[in-house]
Amino acid sequence: MEYFTLNTNEKIPVIGEGTFLFTPDEAESAVLTALEQGYRLIDTANYYMNEKAVGRAMKKSSLKRSEIYLSTKLWPSEYEQASQAIDETLERLGTDYLDLLFLHQPVGNHLAAYQAMIEAVAAGKVKSLGLSNFSQNKIGELIEKTGVAPAVVQVEAHPYANQTALKEFLAPYNTKVMAWFPLGHGDKSLLNEQLFSDLAAKYHKTNVQIILRWHTQVGNIVIPGSKNPVHIAENLDIFDFELSPAELAEIKKLDVNKTYYVQTEEKLNEYLHLKQDYSKQK
Repeated sequence: MEYFTLNTNEKIPVIGEGTFLFTPDEAESAVLTALEQGYRLIDTANYYMNEKAVGRAMKKSSLKRSEIYLSTKLWPSEYEQASQAIDETLERLGTDYLDLLFLHQPVGNHLAAYQAMIEAVAAGKVKSLGLSNFSQNKIGELIEKTGVAPAVVQVEAHPYANQTALKEFLAPYNTKVMAWFPLGHGDKSLLNEQLFSDLAAKYHKTNVQIILRWHTQVGNIVIPGSKNPVHIAENLDIFDFELSPAELAEIKKLDVNKTYYVQTEEKLNEYLHLKQDYSKQK
């Protein structure tokens, strides 16, 4: 495993197991498999409705809590009661601290929620703060109003969308990017780019492994989510080779600022009013 050092001086694994769209049973199985195979970063969210399952998998593993880097996210409908939501999140996950806590969407009273997260850091409940799906402007506003830069920003990022401008903005704060849709939402045109096929043949890897290695070498934390034990193992098997500077430069040329998810005001408003009963998690 390789690690990045965050602006909180905490170390985070460069690759982890994501659990988006996993049922509780799928999440528990995938997380346990990932931990057994060498993963140390697990990413979940209140909204995913599988935090209890993630907590069970962590306890079933042979690892100590300190050996696992755990990240989760608060949903907008909880922002007004963020302190309570953090405590309830800890209870669902069966842990007394979170390594990384995100605000999931830039809507509602996210300033109050971010302040509550800052207080949770002071109380020892959270080690590092993150923002998910926040634009550069909204990130800047929160930093200006609180004086606290996030340690991680989670956004869509892949070879068709490098997030170059955002990363340049975040660089002075030493804020890292965590990539969701790291494989372009499974876009076959991206996965089957001739450049990746050529590099895969050269390094005796798959196209997916080439893309994941590209992520880690350009400074992205990456959280591919897989339920398949074979794919979980393959996704981690990327540290026995290194792409050259010339190869990284060729991959950079693929950037066409293409994204697969468009954030709209209508969607954001829906998020604000979408509530779930997290006590019903299995």
